[in-house]
Amino acid sequence: MDDGNSTTTRLLTLLNVSTTKSNSKRKWVEDDAEPLPKLNKRKSARFSDAEEVAGQGDKENKAGYREEAIDENGEVEEVTAGETDVGENDSNPFEEHFGIKPVSLTDKAREAVNQRSWRLSKEKLGSLGSAVVELSEGSEQTNNMSSRRIHILDGLKQPFEKRQAKLTKERRDLQADFLSVLSARKDVYMTRTSIDTQPSIRESTTLHVLDHVTRKRRRILKNNERLTHAVKSNLPPPEDVQDQGFTRPSVLILLPFRNSCMNWINALIAHTPRPDWQIDNYSRFASEYGLPEGAVDKLATADPGTYPRDHVEMFKGNVDDNFRLGVKITRRNLKLYSEFYGSDIILASPLGLRMAIEKEKSGDFLSSIELLIMDQMDALTMQNWEHVQFVFSHLNTLPKESHDADFSRIKPWYLDGHASYLRQTILFTPYETPETRSLYNGQLKNVSGRIRTERRWPPISVPEGIDSTFVRFDCAGPKDEPDKRFNHFTTQVLPGILKSAVQSANTVIFIPSSFDFIRVHNYFRKHADISFTVLSEYSSNQDISRARQAFFTGKKSFLLVSERFHFFRRYKIRGIRNLVFYAPPDHPQFYTEFLSYPFLDDGVDASDIICKVLYSKYDWFRLERIAGTEAAADLIKRDT
Repeated sequence: MDDGNSTTTRLLTLLNVSTTKSNSKRKWVEDDAEPLPKLNKRKSARFSDAEEVAGQGDKENKAGYREEAIDENGEVEEVTAGETDVGENDSNPFEEHFGIKPVSLTDKAREAVNQRSWRLSKEKLGSLGSAVVELSEGSEQTNNMSSRRIHILDGLKQPFEKRQAKLTKERRDLQADFLSVLSARKDVYMTRTSIDTQPSIRESTTLHVLDHVTRKRRRILKNNERLTHAVKSNLPPPEDVQDQGFTRPSVLILLPFRNSCMNWINALIAHTPRPDWQIDNYSRFASEYGLPEGAVDKLATADPGTYPRDHVEMFKGNVDDNFRLGVKITRRNLKLYSEFYGSDIILASPLGLRMAIEKEKSGDFLSSIELLIMDQMDALTMQNWEHVQFVFSHLNTLPKESHDADFSRIKPWYLDGHASYLRQTILFTPYETPETRSLYNGQLKNVSGRIRTERRWPPISVPEGIDSTFVRFDCAGPKDEPDKRFNHFTTQVLPGILKSAVQSANTVIFIPSSFDFIRVHNYFRKHADISFTVLSEYSSNQDISRARQAFFTGKKSFLLVSERFHFFRRYKIRGIRNLVFYAPPDHPQFYTEFLSYPFLDDGVDASDIICKVLYSKYDWFRLERIAGTEAAADLIKRDT
């Protein structure tokens, strides 16, 4: 449970600091010719008595005046009266979830979420397949997701539907089903994304993002209009104008590489096409997030089949994993490289965001995130997962400074410290891992509920004739598992291999976990009688060449390979006759690939290959993707 007294104390401290700084700043500004622009300045509205002129109806409303919203940079953005309307009516899911008084945000619902007390049901979500729908025990909602209504502003939906007309029915249905799920404002954990579905899902999600930012902006402009009208009419100001967070950024998109960021920006721009929209700084973005001019991408230009398709899609283009980008959206304008506190959307890698927070010693720009998206979680788990956990620890916390926020406009649930209970989190991954499931179970606290897609895995294809032996070991719990695995490998599996003349040569030991890899590597180093070499993510090109050559020629009997090495490099390894999987690989296709590598050598028969897989009941996710859901269940139940 959250500590109410602590939240109140921190908020009062923030208000006191804000007042002190504001008074000091006002005195300083009065003595200065040019006041400093505010980062999160409240927008104001101006009115003109000019009559509507033919051809300028898009800038003037029916009452004959023009509204101009002045943003924090002093730029004027004109909006019509129709644009300041919320769009649809106040009962739409956006207002119900992110309005002043969210329907689902009750003490009972928050208590249930904190206790992880969820009411579960299974639903069929059209082309998305089966899913588990979870509602907090304190919620009065029903789990029924049969409604397929899509809540997108007409001005954004119509161009999208025109583009959809050119797609296949399968893609149209996928986008429609996914948008209807997003419209419910529940958390979504997509566990079955694929190379083929990623573009459609990405386009639907960016439309949802643009709709979210537009609705929020229109509500603010509408309230600006009401406040200005009250002042001009000498009326008391309306009280229901709480429409903002502590800071402006409301959408965060976490991605592994710069090429991923380029895909998401291009998907966002597809909804804001020229000449109707102006895109600022795109040339700079293309140069910094694409490959250098004249560079040749060997993955993108290689003949089909040279590299695995998933590897090409993941690593073609710029794969720098240290980046962060702010995007500001105003009327008919999308500005890239906006300053964080003046941005609506932040796209970043976990590493890039962590470095920014540690450099500034503040993560206040994450205090008001209402929509969080994580894509390609399989790649993020191959990076440093601690960076992801670090970012989540800074989400929706009370800021350390006020950043010139107008506290009279901040939504009450922000002030109460309840923003994390309303944040909509959307996670994309082609498969589950213990890290991603733990994130889903522990960090997704949306009181409106959450949805997790499911899939049953068939057995993965392997070269015919190869017999894999699955070796089980038992352990008391997940904390005990690494030690038990290492002990079973060093006392049971490895001694048997070393005693065999056949298995003690041409043997690859594949190790998924980096921590396990270091441990096994150190064990081999302590035993001088074992001839081995290694391939890890830290191996240089020269190290890789030497290790592959030594193993292929038989100078080294064992080759230790980390899964991260294979993920990032994807080298084909020759000379393999025996395979030992220290644990099932996270990527199921890696299992197939390593079993196919022996056949790169001439004269190799399937009967010449020996494969062993070490596993425990805590390897369920990995095991299921290799053996298939049904066979994996039997393996888990098997006695040791």
